[in-house]
Amino acid sequence: METRVAVIGIIVENKESVAALNEILSEYGNYIIGRMGVPYHKKGVNIISVAIDAPQNVINALSGSIGRLDGISAKAAYSNV
Repeated sequence: METRVAVIGIIVENKESVAALNEILSEYGNYIIGRMGVPYHKKGVNIISVAIDAPQNVINALSGSIGRLDGISAKAAYSNV
C-alpha cells in the first residue's frame, strides 16, 4: 500500500489526557518516524509534532483519534511525496 509523509501537530491543553495520547501514539509506533514535544509554560500548553510515514487512512485515523481526546487538538499536514 502506498504511504505518505505527514506531520501531525498536537496541542495539549489538558494534561490529564496525556496518558491516553501516549497510548494512541504507541499503537501507531510502527509508522512514526519521530516526535518532538515542547512545553510552553507561559500559556500552560504542550506542543507536540509527530512525523509519520503511513497510508492516508492510517494518518487520518491517528489524527482523528488524537483530536477526540479531551483538551487535545490535532491537525495533519501532508507532503506531496
